[in-house]
Amino acid sequence: MNLFVPFAALSLRAGPQFINPGEIWPDDRGKHIQAHGGGVLQLRDTYYWFGEDRSPDNKPNLRYVACYSSKDLVHWKFRNQVVKADDPAHLGPGWVLERPKVYFNAKTRKYVMYAHIDDRRYQVASVAVFVSNRVDGDYVFVRMFRPLDQQSRDIGQFVDDDGAAYLIFEDRPHGFHIAKLSEDYMTVAEEIHEFTREEGGALEGGALVHVGGRYFVIGSQMSGWDPNPNKVATAPSLRGPWSSFKDLAPPEKNTYQSQSTFLLKVTGRQKTTVIFMADWWVHSNHPLNLADARYIWMPVEIDGDSFFVPEPKPWKIDLRSGIVTTE
Repeated sequence: MNLFVPFAALSLRAGPQFINPGEIWPDDRGKHIQAHGGGVLQLRDTYYWFGEDRSPDNKPNLRYVACYSSKDLVHWKFRNQVVKADDPAHLGPGWVLERPKVYFNAKTRKYVMYAHIDDRRYQVASVAVFVSNRVDGDYVFVRMFRPLDQQSRDIGQFVDDDGAAYLIFEDRPHGFHIAKLSEDYMTVAEEIHEFTREEGGALEGGALVHVGGRYFVIGSQMSGWDPNPNKVATAPSLRGPWSSFKDLAPPEKNTYQSQSTFLLKVTGRQKTTVIFMADWWVHSNHPLNLADARYIWMPVEIDGDSFFVPEPKPWKIDLRSGIVTTE
């Protein structure tokens, strides 16, 4: 059974007010959104989506991050290519900039971007820090480092209800880390928890959310661009004790062919909804065409310790109430 319906038919049936997982997602210019491996920052009533810009007309020696804005999570306006970097750390041809995540620091009034930065052989395994005075401004490279002196490839971000900011990163020799950022967000201050490889912590594409008095952390197993059954663990505190990792969706579905990148919490007047954001890197039309990679966004079903992503279908959310409507 084919999970996805052709975009034209789905648009006619569902209308433009629905998020259509796995389909071309046009921005205000009619171009497919380029925000791969990304994350979302909310400022008042506006959401800003940052991600890797893989547009085919980009200059091959540069690495790009795009920013989009929305007030309904369905319609997105292109704001800027906020990063247009020409190998600022001198890593050589084929250098890598992936999974950008942006934090707003209320004390410094700065927008701080973390991203995975690497050479083409993935041996540098570090994070890059960029800074801007505007959310959609041009972000300036500040430095590169290894958090906690550990390798770091795929990264994720989390800001708790008390405003504390955290970095999630994959450290291949050891496991999967949750680390707290410094007050100015410019470095990593301390490790909060390490999931060892022996306890299922060989994960990447990490994301974290705090809802219903519990923390949920998710990640994907390491299978390159190919999808796999993503995992989830839960705890009453960031420091644990954490449960064992379980499947985020039916394992035979390989997380609906996607890889986790972010968990977006929408706190409405009637309901708090958590949105699973993931990248569908490899699909039937193009085995690996990053410019055409799609997005799987779905509301998560949460019941106590249970955290489950249902099969994708068209849906929308009323941001004031937090209520989700599926087609």
